[in-house]
Amino acid sequence: MSHQTLSTLLFLVFVAATLGITFWASRNTKDAADFYAGGRSFSGVQNGLAIGGDYMSAASFLGIAGIIALSGYDGFLYSIGFLVAWLVALLLVAELMRNSGKYTMADVLAFRMSPRPVRTAAGVSTITVSIFYLLAQMVGAGALVGLLLGVTSPTGKALTIVGVGLLMVIYVVVGGMKGTTWVQIVKAVLLMTGAALVTLLVLGRYGFNVSGLLGAAATGSGKGDAFLIPGLKYGTAAQGLAGKIDLISLGLALVLGTAGLPHILIRFYTVPTAKEARKSVLWGIGIIGVFYLLTLVLGFGAAAMVGGKAIAGQDKAGNTAAPQLAEAVGRAVFGEVGGTILLAVIAAVAFATILAVVAGLTLASSSSFAHDLYAHVFKRGQVTEGEEILVARISAFVIGAVAIGLGILAQGQNVAFLVSLAFAVAASANLPAILYSLFWRRFNTAGAVSAIYGGLLSALILVVFSPVVSGSATSLFPDANFAWFPLSNPGIVSIPLGFLAGYVGARLSKEYNPAKYAEIEVRSLTGIGAEQAVRH
Repeated sequence: MSHQTLSTLLFLVFVAATLGITFWASRNTKDAADFYAGGRSFSGVQNGLAIGGDYMSAASFLGIAGIIALSGYDGFLYSIGFLVAWLVALLLVAELMRNSGKYTMADVLAFRMSPRPVRTAAGVSTITVSIFYLLAQMVGAGALVGLLLGVTSPTGKALTIVGVGLLMVIYVVVGGMKGTTWVQIVKAVLLMTGAALVTLLVLGRYGFNVSGLLGAAATGSGKGDAFLIPGLKYGTAAQGLAGKIDLISLGLALVLGTAGLPHILIRFYTVPTAKEARKSVLWGIGIIGVFYLLTLVLGFGAAAMVGGKAIAGQDKAGNTAAPQLAEAVGRAVFGEVGGTILLAVIAAVAFATILAVVAGLTLASSSSFAHDLYAHVFKRGQVTEGEEILVARISAFVIGAVAIGLGILAQGQNVAFLVSLAFAVAASANLPAILYSLFWRRFNTAGAVSAIYGGLLSALILVVFSPVVSGSATSLFPDANFAWFPLSNPGIVSIPLGFLAGYVGARLSKEYNPAKYAEIEVRSLTGIGAEQAVRH
């Protein structure tokens, strides 16, 4: 049996199993609390696994392994940035968000401010960040199919992206948060198991000698000792100072972005108490921390056993490095059949990763549209739960279609890099508004709207006029050149602009409600009043 046939069968088994879970969950999805927050019925351990499943995306498994395999030390910075980011989420956001909100990020922001403008801004930002993140998953799906089925034509990869998009819409429309959470739990277990297996096999090939692995990686990469020191991707002589600043910008976006990601924030509402929210983040950090250590071995192992030239030959952005490594180490340890089986298993796990994450992202954005924009902005709160859920399901189709179209355009980009852009937008637009709202007594409606739109627009404008979109061979539009902003990641400029816009906007407005701030301060720190709020 060929690896194409085997991997396809394994993938179909996973899809069938998760669709079964989704339809099972749909029978227990009766109201808005079930659809948006899973009925707040998940334990800290379960939600921790789901957080891991939500966070360990195609960017983590495919993109980071690929960028390490091609760029060595500089790629390793993605692993560190994604992991350290969870400390910000744990210390500043997780418990406070759980105590203060109901279903979405906008619930926290609108609590002590004029709800319509704040919910509008938060809804627009949530959908934008989610679509950026969805792009990466779609690109990863296209790259995987190219490796597994030998599909090299843009049309073939585009059809794959369409298929993944349709599946993610089914998960959300049918299962809601309950179905999506269980899919993410299953996926987290599969991903950790698959990554750990390949890691052990790779280390075993080098006698569990990390130094030997790094030496072989430097040789296999074709870059020599430069592979193991900073400067191969960022801060090269050709890039000059701009490359070094780009590296700092990337780090800021990764570390600060997690606490503003909508699909991560809504996970804190699925647990019954603040204590379980804390526990879920601790479990999530443990799972994610171990996984990112494994990505180091996967990336350097791919450079050592597959070689930089072969990886770039299959996918120029390196997105297929992990599956290629699975095939190489499986063949080396178990023979030809072993390589075929291990490639099929890892590819199926990667597909599972993509499907679980896109479901979470689609749920976050469709929930924000239905709950924030439709129910509270368009209908001014005069809407039934049934109507709201119906709109959420319809919006999932629309958002899925947009993500499919943009994903087809973005083929050829590294998925970890695409996700870093989503982090930059989240850190620029969402994080300033969240932190000001929770910790600044003087914050108000004008400040929240200014922070969100200021950060969002500055990040988007800088990305549009950066080398990401035009001006280089790896741009979205390689034949055009309108890039005047020299950095690939806008975080170092757009994040301070988001905080500055929020501060200036709040100072220019005389609106101030000390009683509401006192109430949200008590609620966020103690949880008093939170349980009553989520029932209404």
